[in-house]
Amino acid sequence: MPVAMKKPHTDEDMIILRLRVHRSNAPRIKEYVQTVEAGDDRTYTMAEVFPEYVGKEQQVAMRGYRYRENLTQRQLSELTGIPQRHISEMENGKRTIGKEMAKRLGKALNADYKMFL
Repeated sequence: MPVAMKKPHTDEDMIILRLRVHRSNAPRIKEYVQTVEAGDDRTYTMAEVFPEYVGKEQQVAMRGYRYRENLTQRQLSELTGIPQRHISEMENGKRTIGKEMAKRLGKALNADYKMFL
């Protein structure tokens, strides 16, 4: 019985991927890409790859979901009724996100509100 083997990469399977990252993160991202290309099944935590975001998960989530939905802070403000200044402060960790605020954000960003708490 033949054993299943990994299909070798061909040029047709490859794509060019451009990332814009902070210079200090480049070596870690290159290392991660090399392990992925080598077929390493190890997973990495956010803290391992981006230790500067530890403790800022809510802010990163909020900005990420807003970006995913292709919304500016002003547009999110209009959808939620939250002042744009407050959204900026939340994304920068200068303002806490309460439960009611998180629910409004979750609804507008199509995300589980608990991500913002």
